[in-house]
Amino acid sequence: MKIRNKRERNAKIKKSKSKTLKNYQKIKVMSRKLRIATRKSPLALWQANFVRQSLERIDRDLQIEILPMSTQGDRILESPLAKIGGKGLFVKELEKALLQDKADIAVHSMKDVPMEFPSGLHLAGICEREDPSDAFVSNKFRRLEDMPRGSKIGTSSLRRQCQLSFLRPDLVITDLRGNVGTRLLKLDEGNYDAIVLATAGLIRLKHSDRISSRLNFRECLPAAGQGAVGIESRVDDRDTQDIISTINHDATATCVLAERTVNKWLQGSCQVPIASYAELYKNEIRLRALVGRVNGTQIVRSEHSDGCDLAGELGVKVAKDLLSKGAGNILDELRNA
Repeated sequence: MKIRNKRERNAKIKKSKSKTLKNYQKIKVMSRKLRIATRKSPLALWQANFVRQSLERIDRDLQIEILPMSTQGDRILESPLAKIGGKGLFVKELEKALLQDKADIAVHSMKDVPMEFPSGLHLAGICEREDPSDAFVSNKFRRLEDMPRGSKIGTSSLRRQCQLSFLRPDLVITDLRGNVGTRLLKLDEGNYDAIVLATAGLIRLKHSDRISSRLNFRECLPAAGQGAVGIESRVDDRDTQDIISTINHDATATCVLAERTVNKWLQGSCQVPIASYAELYKNEIRLRALVGRVNGTQIVRSEHSDGCDLAGELGVKVAKDLLSKGAGNILDELRNA
């Protein structure tokens, strides 16, 4: 049944939260330790500490240990992600720690999380989203449109390359790898005239002053889950699931479900330029998505709305609409290239 109005939806969320807290109270009497697997990058550590602090506000007696790990995606920096296996390289070591019971949860940036989880693991919760937009960062120019013909702009994302090329085919778009600090340093050393990063990462690492301007969603649609922090756990660990459920943000989870459903239906990854972004509006969810060629010569777009309790169905609808408009041909060509 659809949720007919905002009041009814809020009442349903409140009831669900109350039930979750009651379930958690049943296991709180047990003093337990929670181990968080995370990458070693400054942003990943921020996310892990954010989850830790959020849980500690729920239960001050909960003992939490953060386990920083180096992933293959962090070690291989000389090649574009699309050529070495995609963003899944950032999560495999963390998932291995979960499966071997060396950690209880893994904390990820949701835009790095593959659509499919290994057997025995699942997405336990999603925290409230930060600004999901992309940020234009430059020491020379205020906006993308201010850059002269032939200027050099850096980004590691095929999704961004596609949309930037569509907007400014006269710019030189160059691959850019590394953590946030490394990318900013490369800009400051004069290797680029501008770079594009996720706004959320800059805000979280106290670099919001480096944002020259935010790209609006007509210019650059975000990646699925961008700006959201996800928590992965073992399917059979119900105690941990109850703990994580206390910090799950229902509105963010609803939007990310719609976005990820588009990618899953299209069998998307960072090897193909797919973007999707959902937002709640009154008692509906609005979903926009696109598929394009890396060089920006063709972009297929779709936009639809539906009830907030139909996020998954809406994602399928948008994905099918994209396919009907020719997205399948673009994706097949990219995968066979």
